[in-house]
Amino acid sequence: MKKPCAMILATFLLLLLAACSSQEQRQPTANRVGVDFSGSWSLDYGQSDNIQVRLNGLVRELQRQAERRAQAGGGELRGPGAALMVGNAGTDSGASIVGLAQMADLVTRSQLLEVEQDPSQIRVRREGDFALDCDFHDGRPTVVETPLGSEFCGWDGHQLLFVLSLPEGLAIRHRLTLGPDGQMLNIATTVSSDRVSSPFTLNRVYRRMDPEAHGFSCEQTLTRGKVCTTESP
Repeated sequence: MKKPCAMILATFLLLLLAACSSQEQRQPTANRVGVDFSGSWSLDYGQSDNIQVRLNGLVRELQRQAERRAQAGGGELRGPGAALMVGNAGTDSGASIVGLAQMADLVTRSQLLEVEQDPSQIRVRREGDFALDCDFHDGRPTVVETPLGSEFCGWDGHQLLFVLSLPEGLAIRHRLTLGPDGQMLNIATTVSSDRVSSPFTLNRVYRRMDPEAHGFSCEQTLTRGKVCTTESP
């Protein structure tokens, strides 16, 4: 089995290629959901999930599942977490679980978001990562097939979904939810793999902000629009 770090880097490169190769001409129609994510957003670390706490929770859940399977089969685990030994091959190995959490952390590190939205489309620009784009087709989901997998985006009630399905059973789903007062944005990112029997989810919470008032550097570019980054000390 490949080393986790190598697998993570390779998969991340696949994501970049998939994002760049999926652009095509579409004829969008109006967004009728009425939710507006547009604006500048800054990551709230205090409200966001702690990745180590989430990882520990996933390991405990997988251990409980392994114990139930062993009991149903008339066997027993030999020692705590015997089914989750780091370095083991196969489903729910320690290496696969840690790799899943590392992937979730890698694709949710953006501190700043700049969201542009109009009745026909949305673009979520993420600091240090590729943008999430979606055209609205009268509320219907959009699916784009690429040589590396498929991309899906669309409304699920008042929430917006972006899903990347990649080879070897890897999928990444971003679910965007706007707070009741419009001042907080939650992005629940779920990473799943056929190597781990339960998905891993991280919630990142962002607060609406004025970039110029919070010490960020913003510039207007021809190709990427308004781009904001953290200023160096």
